[in-house]
Amino acid sequence: MVVGEMVQEVQLLVIGAGPGGYTAALRASELGIKTILVDTNPKLGGTCLHVGCIPSKALLHAAEVTDDAKKAATFGLHFDAPRIELDKLRSWKESILDKLSGGISGKCKSAGVEVITGKAEFIDSRNVRVQCPGESAVRIKFKNAIIATGSRPIMPELFNIGSPRVMDSSGALAIEDVPPSLLVIGGGYIGLEMGTVYAALGSAVTVVEMTEGLLPGVDRDLVRPLQQHLQGAFKAIWLNTKVTKLEDDGSGIKASFEGKDVPTDQRFDRVLVSVGRRPNTDELALNTTQITLDAHGFIQIDDQGRTTDKRIFAIGDASGQPMLAHRAIRQAIVAAEAIAGKKSTFDNRAIPAVVFTQPEIAWVGLTDTEAKAKGIETGNAKFPWSASGRAHTLADPTGQTKILYDPATTRVLGIGFVGPRAGELVSEAALAIEMGAVLEDLAVTIHTHPTLSETVNEAALAALSRIERQAKREASTVS
Repeated sequence: MVVGEMVQEVQLLVIGAGPGGYTAALRASELGIKTILVDTNPKLGGTCLHVGCIPSKALLHAAEVTDDAKKAATFGLHFDAPRIELDKLRSWKESILDKLSGGISGKCKSAGVEVITGKAEFIDSRNVRVQCPGESAVRIKFKNAIIATGSRPIMPELFNIGSPRVMDSSGALAIEDVPPSLLVIGGGYIGLEMGTVYAALGSAVTVVEMTEGLLPGVDRDLVRPLQQHLQGAFKAIWLNTKVTKLEDDGSGIKASFEGKDVPTDQRFDRVLVSVGRRPNTDELALNTTQITLDAHGFIQIDDQGRTTDKRIFAIGDASGQPMLAHRAIRQAIVAAEAIAGKKSTFDNRAIPAVVFTQPEIAWVGLTDTEAKAKGIETGNAKFPWSASGRAHTLADPTGQTKILYDPATTRVLGIGFVGPRAGELVSEAALAIEMGAVLEDLAVTIHTHPTLSETVNEAALAALSRIERQAKREASTVS
């Protein structure tokens, strides 16, 4: 113990005030557990709220508005080119963050959750020291702890050249300016979402992806319509291409490439590096505990979020893939309930995912890519949104809905969407998988007309019709 150090004792210490952390603290408080919530940022909400999910979606909405204005000409509505005021755009974005952060603080106060601002480090499996800015450190002795410290962007040494022109996703969200040309390194969801924003604001965007397709691992049937759209929205998309060097020459960033049919080098005004994220577990002094980390720095946990140090739990990005806020929220509730002695486990069958590009992509459960890799036999049915009345009234009928099912039982294994508002459709699909729904459940459920949700019903009907035809063919062959 440090001389003069203040000591507090608490039943539960939560480190990290993102969606997982504050949800865990609030649920624990509901269950009568005295809780302290620690975060380095005095504004609660974590990465998701301040430099992740929420600001990116605010900017993507702005991009959607500009895109919709352009498309309106096809049905006789004409708008002038947008006049972009970056200061107002930034202020609007920040006002959203401040409101939401203030709401979280208010909830914590009402629930009796004590909030401490500072950097936490473990002393041992029962104690954490929190260094508070401008104040003496506080030692917190806990009965249980939950680590919810999130993640940060990866910046490979090759690209870490010390230039302000080279950004990670956090820097890109600041929207300091609209560069005439922008290189996006990485064709994953972060790169494509931010590329969509900057292209809508006026940048000539070039995306470089090392693999043979955008959004590696995502069903190609879903990616294809998005890639076709982005080929028109972006200046260029270079696949199977590596960036071998970045150099700030004073007037821009000179990038060197390796790939087929791409230039050896090209100059850009700015570069966004979006090649993944790493967990924030390396500054917690976890070596003083019995916690086990994997090779990537993720904390190993069981189905309640408990680590190999039985008093300490971990949730969210710190605990592994998929690094999604809604996974963290569900884990948070499970961990808090487990600490309270409830029989609660993270036994969800599927975790939905959304890419908020234009068009959006959303999916849950098994994908074709996974099924083929694992040798799982599936049936599938697709319903094109070109046959959806609602998609036509939105002037965007290029999407589709795809269902994967077990051929033997017709149990729904996965559902994917590509098209406008796909992210708003995927929760029905997640519920179907959680409940063990079969195709008939989706087919006989009445869906509102005209809506995009009808495409789930139509895809299920198409699958059942195909199964019925196949059964008749087999029966006629036997006879």
